[in-house]
Amino acid sequence: MKRLERIGIKLLHKFDPERAHALSLNALNSGLMPLPGVFRNARLQTSIAGLKLPNPVGLAAGFDKNATALAPLSRAGFGFIEVGAATPKPQPGNAKPRLFRLSQDKAVINRFGFNNDGMEAIAQRLVKRPADAVIGLNLGANKDSEDRAADFATVLAHCGKHLDFATVNVSSPNTEKLRDLQGKEALTALLNGVINTRNNLTRPIPVFLKIAPDLNETELAEIAQVATETGIDAIIATNTTLDRDGLNSPHRDQAGGLSGAPLFEKSTRVLAQLSELTSGKIPLIGVGGIGSADQAYAKICAGATAVQLYSAMIYQGLSLVTEIAKGLDQLLADDGFSNISEAVGSKRKDWL
Repeated sequence: MKRLERIGIKLLHKFDPERAHALSLNALNSGLMPLPGVFRNARLQTSIAGLKLPNPVGLAAGFDKNATALAPLSRAGFGFIEVGAATPKPQPGNAKPRLFRLSQDKAVINRFGFNNDGMEAIAQRLVKRPADAVIGLNLGANKDSEDRAADFATVLAHCGKHLDFATVNVSSPNTEKLRDLQGKEALTALLNGVINTRNNLTRPIPVFLKIAPDLNETELAEIAQVATETGIDAIIATNTTLDRDGLNSPHRDQAGGLSGAPLFEKSTRVLAQLSELTSGKIPLIGVGGIGSADQAYAKICAGATAVQLYSAMIYQGLSLVTEIAKGLDQLLADDGFSNISEAVGSKRKDWL
């Protein structure tokens, strides 16, 4: 982390977390921040569900909920970008305060509740997206929807032509009963609806599924089965957790989803279990607690084809993206891999 970035983070942390987040997006859009571009080389190039990635380090959904910073983010070092979540209608989300830093734990708790500008406004911004970036949208459901399962397909139908991939998010803990859609029958029906919508797009795109880290072995096995049967293109493991074990920060008992460093081991074990359950046949994206190249590499070796970041940037800044990409390149070289695909799942057993 550079000195100027360290000063900027210290200043941002003097603000309420949600205000600081808005300021960080404003800074990106100001054009004043130096952005390194995408770090790329042959060793890091990979593909997931047919998408060619210059490097496997992606931005997780939630940072740019409304697709307002696509151009600068495409120059910030990410190999792919996921924005959203988007719902059919705009909604304010849950009451504030709803975002909390747990600095002692290098973690964050949020209970936003899918606050966003709605699919129409987001689609208009996606029209102007950078053509050379890989950009996906996290699909959500409105809190007051009479048919939440249908909301996911509605957003995809409206925004799909502007996307490279879409993610079905039934794993946020901040919309009441949303996680109920992870059950076998409900999830099968929901995904079939989304897949049918995808197949009717002028340019069909990959559909990913994002799951919670708080699933037991039986539930994970059911999700693996449903993902296989419905033809999901990849699984993102994992979303935030409701677990609070081992936390030390004053905000540790706030309601919402916990992300950041404490999630690393739990999410990586779920990732490895899914890799085992699917025999490595469904690509996996590892997310949860990544704050270094070593941790990103651990996710890759546990079974991830690519990884995503978010919470660690709150404490380490945007330069972390390139640091991880360069660090991954060195770790792969040290272990004798000519391409990152050779490392995927190579140490899966260590996490089972």
